[in-house]
Order: sequence, then structure tokens, then C-alpha cells
Amino acid sequence: MSAILPVVLCGGSGTRLWPLSRKTLPKQFAPLLGDKSLLQLTLERLRLLGPDVMCVAAEEHRFLVQEVTQAAGVGGSQVLEPCARNTAAAMAAAALLAKPDQLLLFAPADHHIPEPEKLAATIRKGVPAAESGCFVTFGVVPTFPSSGYGYIRQGEVLEGEAGRQGANRVEAFLEKPSAERAAEMILAGGHLWNAGIFLVRAQVLIDELAQHAPDILDSCRRATARPMHDGDFIRVDRAAFEGCRSQSIDYAVLEKSGRVAVVPFEGAWSDVGSWNAVADLHPCDEQSNRISGNGFTIAAANTFIHAPTRPVVALGTQDLLIVDTPDALLVAHRDNAEQVKDAVSLLTTRGRSQATHHRRVPRPWGAYDSVDDGERFAVKRLTVKAGAKLALRMHHHRAEHWVVVQGTAQVLRDGETTLVHENQSIYISPGTVYQLSNPGKTTVEIIEVQTGGYLGDDDIVRFEEGQETGTPDDETLQRRIA
Repeated sequence: MSAILPVVLCGGSGTRLWPLSRKTLPKQFAPLLGDKSLLQLTLERLRLLGPDVMCVAAEEHRFLVQEVTQAAGVGGSQVLEPCARNTAAAMAAAALLAKPDQLLLFAPADHHIPEPEKLAATIRKGVPAAESGCFVTFGVVPTFPSSGYGYIRQGEVLEGEAGRQGANRVEAFLEKPSAERAAEMILAGGHLWNAGIFLVRAQVLIDELAQHAPDILDSCRRATARPMHDGDFIRVDRAAFEGCRSQSIDYAVLEKSGRVAVVPFEGAWSDVGSWNAVADLHPCDEQSNRISGNGFTIAAANTFIHAPTRPVVALGTQDLLIVDTPDALLVAHRDNAEQVKDAVSLLTTRGRSQATHHRRVPRPWGAYDSVDDGERFAVKRLTVKAGAKLALRMHHHRAEHWVVVQGTAQVLRDGETTLVHENQSIYISPGTVYQLSNPGKTTVEIIEVQTGGYLGDDDIVRFEEGQETGTPDDETLQRRIA
């Protein structure tokens, strides 16, 4: 059997799971089930097919993906998209960067499939059809007449080994139906939920794009003609990729192709598309309440609480969704779960940063959490990963006071290096050229207090690589590095 290379599509920045999911931390990266994200769970189940995975992700999320792949114990590469151009472009880029005969399994990063062995067995059943030149999709056997999913209508059984493994030709792709039409399709049989998981040879995908979406293929050819490799990261040409038309693979290819086959998946599956869907992933008590984290209910019924940090108590509530985060709280009736995006729009129009940004901001070196701020001060909690360092920098208008609460930090100030141990502090005055690094093997945690008349991020002057030691000259001091 041919080796399969999973390709995880990590794009997307939906707002339906706000306030946990935001532009800077889409739902695939958010810890929705215990302390694991949907992306980590996806990578762990795909690990059953092989040790390496290719991820296609936004440039701004590259270190989030890298962190999750390490936690999931998988290797492989990461194709960085300079902008979002939907699944057709993402899949085209992956196919063009792969060997022509490579079997590629394209999978969303944000679905929940709790039976990984069953999924792996189903995918292997699709290999004969993919090897014969088919574009194989995997349809979920419906458990109820959902109007929230697209459907696949099965056609005739394929000939040979592909048919013996359960593969049928796809007769039609159907849009999300009305509740009445969904019930009719379930009763008629032969209809599957479209899970958006595909198995196809790289060259077959390229040939299908050439026939049905040649403009998308042409843009992606130019974008991947001279890829830049930076460790596990693969960067494509920005201008060529930005010029690509944005369209899903379903509309661009699958609905037009005569080479599409489907293999049924008889297992639990959810696209986790709303807070109601998230709630359904948790066990319920006798009153149908569902709890994630530090939630408590008293005389409540059919209430879901997501409370990862502080205690949240629902008293006498019914049919509510309560989602707590450090800087925003959502309370919604279950019937209004699909309108969460309207709340995001409202906050955006009011200029509230919580619409798109979390308090905790990931960085290549770790993360910072904005704990508090006022007119002339800001308090942050910094976490610096083992072996990591921040860029050499300087501030014109603010001072920084650091207290190390865990680990040992190495601080370079105007050419002099100091080790700051746990329970020790250090002061960075305005105009000081400095760099913070973690020389140890454990995470360093620092409480940072900023003071001054101006605390904006544009007061940070970063310097070029190679300027980690010593004091830069006057010309270098004037150079801003993005």
C-alpha cells in the first residue's frame, strides 16, 4: 500500500466560537477539550498514518503550528500562506510542492473525530481508489437529519479493489438542505455528510485543477516556483499567491469533476461549528448541564459553561451558553449560538480589541499576557521558552522593571550581560539597548512592569540579526526591523 502524507489545512479565522476563538487565535489553536486544541487532536490521530505531516498555515500562525506539532509528536514541513485564499489554493500549493506520485490526505485542522483508529482504517480503504486515479472524499454516515452540513449523494460502486473496499462514485454534492429535505435524504439512504477530507495523488489534483481551475493552478505554480526553505518553514512568493482567486476545492474542482469517489465513514464526527457543537462534546448531568473547567450549576438545566480559569456559577439558568475568558464573557441562549458573529461585529464597530485579539499573545520566543494597564503603566507576564531569546531592542519613552518568578534569565544591557535568578529583579531604563534570553532548559517566567509617558508598541526599536552583543552604532540605532 502506498505511503500517505497527511496535509492539514490550518487556515481559517472564524468567529463562531468567540470569545475563545479570535483572529489571532482561531478555533483550531484554542484549548477546547481539556488542555488540547483541535489541531493537536487532529495531528495525533493522523500520526497513525505516518510520522510526518505537512501543514498549510497562515504566516502569522507559524509558531502556533510549530508548538502544536511538537506537542503532538509529529514531524514534517509547514507551508506558509502569505494571505488566505481558501482550500483550492492551499491544496494546489501542497500538491505542487510534493512528489507527483505522492498520496496526499487533506484534512481540516478544526474537526473532532474521537475514534482515530476507525478513521485511519477508513482512509486506508480509500487507497485503491486514489491509486486508480480517483479524487477520494470521505463521507460521514448521518446520525440525524442535519441542515447544517453539506451532503454527498453516492452513485454506483467502483470496479475492482476500490469497490470491494467500499468506494462509490459521487453522483452529486448537495448544499446545506432545509430540515425537511435533510429528513427526506436520510430516509432515502445513499446520502453522507461532507466531511471535507480528501485523498488524492498530487498529480491527479494538479491535472484536475488544470482542467477546472487553470487560473488557480497558474497562480500557485508561480507562487511555488522558487520556494524559500527556513528550517521546517516553506515560504511561497507573496505577490503570486495574493493574486490567486479565492475559492474552495469543492466549487473549483469537485463539483465539476467526473473522477470523484466517496468512502463512507461510520464513526462520530463534528466540525465543531458552534458553541452548541462544543457543548455536545462534553458529558451531561441529569439536568442536561455540561461543564468544561471550573463551572458549577445550581437549579440549572441545559446550560453549558466553559470556564478554564476562574469559577463560574450558573444559578437557576436554562438553555444558556456561558463562555468565560480572562478578558471577555459570552452569555447566550442556545437558540442564538449562530449569532455569535454578530457580537464580534458589534465589538469591532465599537473599536474593542477583544473582538479580534486575546490578552495572551503568542510569540516565537514564548508569549506575553497583558495583566493590567493604566495611563502611565502596564503589567505583563512574560514566558520565555528554553533556549529562546527576544530581539535586541530599545525604548525611547518607557522603562521596564522585571521580576523573575521562575527560572534564570540572561539580560544584555548596553553590552554587559547579567544573570537574573528567581526572586531577583532588574531595571531597564529608557534608551538602554537590551536583550532578554533564556539560557536554561526550563521556561522562564517574568513579571514586567512598564512605566512612562508613552507605552505604545511602536516605541520598540528592534535591531538586525548579528547585533546580539555590544552596542549598535548610531546608524543601526535608527533602523527598525519588522
